[in-house]
Amino acid sequence: MKISELVTRRSLIIAAGSATAGAMLASCADAKTPASAAFTPEAFGAKGDGTTDDTTAFQRLAAAVNANGGGEIVLRPVTYLVGRQEGVRGGYAFAPAALLALKDCRLPVVIWGNGGRLRCAPHLRFGTFDRRGDRHDHAMPFTFPGFSATPYEHMILVQGCRGPVQITDLELDGNIQQLRIGGPWGDTGWQIPAIGLFLSGNTGPVLVRNVFTHHHAQDGLMISAPSGSAPSRIENLRSAFNARQGCSFIGGSDFTFVGCRFTDTGRAKIGSAPGAGVDLEAESSPIRRLRFIDCEFARNEGVGMVADSGDTADVTFDQCRFMGDRNWAVWPNKPRFRFTHCQFVGSIVQCFDAADPAEGTMFTDCRFTDLLRRGADGKPLAPGPIADLSSARSTLFRRCTFTVSHGFALPWSLHAIYNSCSMHQSGGPMGYPRGIYRGTSTIVGKVDLYGSKIMGVVTINGQKRTA
Repeated sequence: MKISELVTRRSLIIAAGSATAGAMLASCADAKTPASAAFTPEAFGAKGDGTTDDTTAFQRLAAAVNANGGGEIVLRPVTYLVGRQEGVRGGYAFAPAALLALKDCRLPVVIWGNGGRLRCAPHLRFGTFDRRGDRHDHAMPFTFPGFSATPYEHMILVQGCRGPVQITDLELDGNIQQLRIGGPWGDTGWQIPAIGLFLSGNTGPVLVRNVFTHHHAQDGLMISAPSGSAPSRIENLRSAFNARQGCSFIGGSDFTFVGCRFTDTGRAKIGSAPGAGVDLEAESSPIRRLRFIDCEFARNEGVGMVADSGDTADVTFDQCRFMGDRNWAVWPNKPRFRFTHCQFVGSIVQCFDAADPAEGTMFTDCRFTDLLRRGADGKPLAPGPIADLSSARSTLFRRCTFTVSHGFALPWSLHAIYNSCSMHQSGGPMGYPRGIYRGTSTIVGKVDLYGSKIMGVVTINGQKRTA
């Protein structure tokens, strides 16, 4: 079974978060057509023919919008070729030209993509090179200035804006297949900016809808919002085949992601750690109150969703799908992560070790399986426990089902809480789902519950055990 075939609850999406979304959408002036005074790249010389370098036109367009304090940008359903390198500057051996950089706007900023595409020009350099343009290889880590190159730091940057921001119906193509790849830079991999869309330091509400950001040499999407910024919404975003992250969320609160897909990270020309679908890593400000609804995290070289550093808490996932075919499905090592009606293929690991059960990771009405025999690249999966909880305390599974049959084992735990769960294992190694059992649970398969505390009823291979 493909992950896209797993049961979803799309019908519940409209009601979820409707009050916040409604107010935010109204403030974004989400109309059907743009105002007549909108800015177009063609007015600044863009051709949009897929072969002419339109970099300068987008620079001039951005300067005009910034000077106006905001405005509406209207694209055509064509391909705008962008990206240019301008010699030695700012620590770069081959410095990137700025593209669509919108900064410090006090008025609304709206980008009507209309199905248009920004595509990185081919044959530009990314990685480390010497001044002659030849690839420069070296021992890692490597952070010396004067060797790095990138075709762009951000294809679109929206930074420090105080008014509403809206971006819709747009494709951002990093074209990594046709870049000239140099040596690595940073602590590991290629830690050089090459981001599709970067939302940085905006205090007004943000709406991103129907954006496809893919094949970037770093991240498809990066978000850094200050504490106290307005509630925002990312809807129907597709972020695929990016080298480092589908989405790096490094600070902010009250973002809702609906119907988004974060897939295939690290599976294009190069890959850099963490290689996740989504990485929640608080660097610029604390992360609080994120919500993911009907989202997919699949086929990434790294973890589907990872949260392991910085001040992060209070994140919920409703009706989401996680596939860990080459790595773990989720790594939620922060307080108060909640998963409801979610599907997991492959192992979950590193749930938060909470002395207080209210701080622990909670799974409600979730399904855990090892349905895939092989990953998207055809390689066999590395089996293990379907949930490897180590000694994490207070992880709660409420009305969850675990079904393993392809060499995986039932959960390995010591202090988990299983409330009315169902577990079934066909063959494979011994499972160790130890912890506290409440309600009525059923287990079929080879298991060892030594040290568990049964406070309800557990039926193990037909044998009933009670408190």
